[in-house]
Amino acid sequence: MSRAPAYLLFLLLSCCPGLSQGTKAGSGATSNHNPRLKDAVFHSGSLERDMRYRVLLPLGYAKGGRFPVVYLLHGLYGDYLNWGTRTQLENYARNLHLLIIMPDADDSWYTNSATVAGDKFEDYVAKDLVNEIDEKYRTIRDRHGRAIAGLSMGGYGAVKLTLKHPDLFVFAGSLSGAVNAAQDLDKLRPEFRAKLVEIFGNEGSRERSENDIFLLLNSSHANSYPYFYLSCGTEDSFLDTNRAFVLQLASRKIAYEYHETPGGHTWDYWDGALQPMLEAARRVLSASHPE
Repeated sequence: MSRAPAYLLFLLLSCCPGLSQGTKAGSGATSNHNPRLKDAVFHSGSLERDMRYRVLLPLGYAKGGRFPVVYLLHGLYGDYLNWGTRTQLENYARNLHLLIIMPDADDSWYTNSATVAGDKFEDYVAKDLVNEIDEKYRTIRDRHGRAIAGLSMGGYGAVKLTLKHPDLFVFAGSLSGAVNAAQDLDKLRPEFRAKLVEIFGNEGSRERSENDIFLLLNSSHANSYPYFYLSCGTEDSFLDTNRAFVLQLASRKIAYEYHETPGGHTWDYWDGALQPMLEAARRVLSASHPE
């Protein structure tokens, strides 16, 4: 895929501050009236346990053919139901012809834990889940047919996974991404410190440097970068770190787009930001793998 010039889009308007993180959906969260929406369970060899995910099939899936996949990652304290219950995902994706996968990942930061040997959540997504979806659904089985995106913790996870596994995804999307998770988030947000140290280890650990996306961006090969899509609300506590990451993208002349719009760290913001991100993913996937 050709590299488009990087650009910045700042729409700096006032708005109300929001919550620090997303929360888990309620238990009644299924769409029983939509045959395209399915919940599934599979066994992850990396985690040695069963894991759940939700699938939104594209219109026309039953007629045959192969489809590009978008993996949507949830945020901290969230789960695999969130996207389907707290946004208008089904409406936004209706005409995009995308197979959308929403995995469960606990509060793992989509990372192989530095301290809990069995919590290999990076391997779970990058190996087990991708293989599961490619085996069970009619997907385009190469990086040009895969996108990954998420919000907050999931935004960090999406960016990190594309940088560490450049052969898997052609598009990385982040809404309000906690992109400094492995860097200094534990100092800035003490309420997250215990879990962050469990996953990344203490300051100076090997796991921190291996999962710091600012360092990963500098060490990756330019010919395998995905297209980056980042969006953050002007009242979000992660605004400064998103701006810093975007500046690094610009300095490396990596293809990306960045949007700042009114909003905080809330589902209202993520619902509004989801549709344009999905449309961008569809555009990049179509250019990478024309039908």
